[in-house]
Amino acid sequence: MISRRSVPFLAALGIIVMLGIGVWLLSGTPGTLVDDKPDRFGLAPQSDRPMVVISVEEGDSASDIGEKLEEAAVIQSARLFTVLAALMGAGSNLEAGNYEFGLGETALIAVQRISQGRTSAFGVTIREGLRLEEIAELLEAENIVPAQEFLAALSEPYQLSFLAALPEGATLEGFLFPATYEFPFEVSAVEVVGRMLAAFDQRYQESISTALASSGLTLLEAVTLASIVEREAVLPEERATIAAVFLNRLELGIALQADPTVQYAIANDPASVEAYGYWKPELTEADLALQSPYNTYVLPGLPPAPIANPGLDSILAAVQPAKTDYLYFVACQDGSGRQIFAETLDQHIDNIARADRGECPAS
Repeated sequence: MISRRSVPFLAALGIIVMLGIGVWLLSGTPGTLVDDKPDRFGLAPQSDRPMVVISVEEGDSASDIGEKLEEAAVIQSARLFTVLAALMGAGSNLEAGNYEFGLGETALIAVQRISQGRTSAFGVTIREGLRLEEIAELLEAENIVPAQEFLAALSEPYQLSFLAALPEGATLEGFLFPATYEFPFEVSAVEVVGRMLAAFDQRYQESISTALASSGLTLLEAVTLASIVEREAVLPEERATIAAVFLNRLELGIALQADPTVQYAIANDPASVEAYGYWKPELTEADLALQSPYNTYVLPGLPPAPIANPGLDSILAAVQPAKTDYLYFVACQDGSGRQIFAETLDQHIDNIARADRGECPAS
C-alpha cells in the first residue's frame, strides 16, 4: 500500500520523467520550436517566402503530416512536429484540408494551424469602429492587398441582398463587417471586399433585417447611427442607452453634437491625419465649427452616411435602443469608460463639472 505522503512525490516524479522524455525526444531534432513572433500565422511578407499547399487527408497521423511538411520544406523536422502535436494534445485533433504554408515555417505554428483547421495562410482582424482608410492600411500592413487596390475595389459592383436597401450612390463605409478573416495567398482586393460584404449580408439576413423593420429607420440610417454609437461607447452595456440618447435628440430636432462625426470630417484632410491620426483626440472650437455635412454640431440630424464600420452589437443597439428619456451624456474621467447620462441640460452641466473634478456620479 502506498502512503498518502508519497503520492505528491510520485506525481512530481512523474512530471519530471515526462519532461525528461520530452527533452530527450526534442534533443538533436532539427528545427526550432518558435522563431521571432510570427506575422499573421508565422509568415513573412508574401514576396519573401514561396508558398506550397499541403493536403492533410482524413486519417493522416501526426507523423504522416509531419513527413509531408518536411518533404515540402515547410518545416525542418517531421519528428519535432510529431512530438509537439503529442505534447500539445493535438495528435488526434489534426483537421483534414488543403493548407497553405510558406517555406521555413516553425513546427509550432504548423501544429497550431492544422489543429485549428486554419487552411488559409493569411489572417487579419478588422476591429469595430475603423473607417475604410484604416482598414485599407491594415490590409496593406498585413501584406494581404495594397491599400490603394482595396480602396479602388470599393467602387466595383457587388451583388448582395442588403445592397438593394441602400440608396443609389451610397458608399460601402459602414458595411464592411468587423471580424477575423483568413485569406489565401493570391487574393484580390475585390475578393477581400466581397468577403467582408458577405459577412455583413449574413448578419443582415439573420439578425438585422427583422429588427430594422420595426425601428422606423432605413438601413443606411441605422448603420450611420450605429457607427456613431460604436465610436462613442466604451462599455458594451451602454450601447443601447447611447443610441437612445441620439434617437431622442433626433426626434426633438436637437443637434446630435457627436464628437466622432467631427473627427471623421476633419480626417478628410490628409494634413490632419498626418498630425493627429484618423480620430483627433482633442477637438478645438474651430474643429466644432467646421463646415461639413458630417459635422453634427453645425447641422441637425444624422450625417449623410456612416463614419466607421460598426459591429453587430452597435447595429442592434441602433434599431433596438433602450427605453429612456436621456438627452445628454458625458464620459467619466476615472478610467472606467462609463458615461454619465442626463435628461436635462442643467443635469448635464452639473455632470460635466463633477466629471471634471474626477467624480463619477450614478446617472
